[in-house]
Amino acid sequence: MGVNASVLAIDAGNSKTDVALIGADGTVLSTARGGGFQPPAVGIETAVDALGSAVGRALEQSGVPVGSVAHVSACLANADLPVEEEQLAAALLARGWGATVEVRNDTFAILRAGVDEPRGVAVVCGAGINCVGMVPDGRTARFPAIGRISGDWGGGAGLAEEAMWFAARAEDGRGGPTELVRTLPGHFGLGSMYALIEALHLGRVEFERRHELAPVLFATAAAGDAVAGALVDRLAEEVVAMASVALGRLGLLDEQAPVVLGGSVLAARHPQLDAKITELLAARAPKAVIRVVTQPPVLGAALLGLDHTGAAAPVHERLRAQYG
Repeated sequence: MGVNASVLAIDAGNSKTDVALIGADGTVLSTARGGGFQPPAVGIETAVDALGSAVGRALEQSGVPVGSVAHVSACLANADLPVEEEQLAAALLARGWGATVEVRNDTFAILRAGVDEPRGVAVVCGAGINCVGMVPDGRTARFPAIGRISGDWGGGAGLAEEAMWFAARAEDGRGGPTELVRTLPGHFGLGSMYALIEALHLGRVEFERRHELAPVLFATAAAGDAVAGALVDRLAEEVVAMASVALGRLGLLDEQAPVVLGGSVLAARHPQLDAKITELLAARAPKAVIRVVTQPPVLGAALLGLDHTGAAAPVHERLRAQYG
């Protein structure tokens, strides 16, 4: 006879998927990892098939029968709008993995992993930038976060493109001087911005590799370059703008509330960026408490699942302890 699981937790990003089966007492019964989740590129059903591969391995490993899970808590990349969450929830429910299904954007997993209760705001800056907030009564704050058309600025890819814009203009005379004109092409072993532009345009350097230039931007700023430094400061302004608006929507501006920072850019702890975020947030939301999340997002998906099932506090604590 198979064992029972209370929650099937799924954290699916663009590049990888983590799955965890959680028992009613908060014990992690099994885990599995799969590939990226990209329904815009492959379609919903194909993307969910990829989730199914990891889910199947986790079920098999633990001996939990298919369909016996009480609740599926899935935090998914590319679930940017409520209508997309609804479509994906229907697709997951149709697979019969659990009795109930809740789908959220994957930023909620990072937020919940970084807070002791479902209360606070998270700003995530990796390839892109996003912000969500929640309070225990179920209210949330969020942004569409689908790029410039929804008012976004920042993220690793966006920072790289901004840096290239300034460097290209510095080299050809349309803009002022910046060390980025040397450090950006130098990252790829090239001698000029023209060579980098040509290499990207002709595919000799894959266009997707432009995100590698974000750390170069931060290093150039740290060395004292004014243009690079201004871009770092602008990112801090964007992070604080999103966080303070989300806090305001939830009525948390005048309370001690956590602001969780996550994603590769923010988790790297760049001193100038950290200092500017701290300075600006102190002015906009003086009682906010900054935290940098280090726990894996699948923990957040699992905790959201336990919130849904009404699990007691010791169950949450047991689960969190297993993720350090």
